[in-house]
Amino acid sequence: MNMNPVVWFEIYVADMPRARAFYEAMLAVRLEPLADPTVDDGTNLEMWAFPGQPEGAGACGTLARMEGCAPGGNGTLVYFGCDDCAVEAARAAANGGRLVRDKFSIGPHGFIALVEDTEGNVIGLHSMK
Repeated sequence: MNMNPVVWFEIYVADMPRARAFYEAMLAVRLEPLADPTVDDGTNLEMWAFPGQPEGAGACGTLARMEGCAPGGNGTLVYFGCDDCAVEAARAAANGGRLVRDKFSIGPHGFIALVEDTEGNVIGLHSMK
């Protein structure tokens, strides 16, 4: 395999304005709306994209609101890259999220913290310092 295995992600949400506010505050970014690719079949998919470059390293992705796709659970864990994951973990807690596990070492692979977003999704934060 000559590329990273994760090429896209969607974080399902129930309350898009609340979820957008949380992620924008935690990651200090602006999400951009994407056109509904399902407009012809009536699915009514609302998506807001995280900033990224499709040709860059890592995966691009969105917050997504779609009937039948509920947030929550711990079956999938998405990690966001950070300069210092303790900073974003503190922002998560300050913006309606919950700290699941504070920053800890994963040896030569850096550090991670786990937080729960405002929708009940557990997400990871990763940094090398």
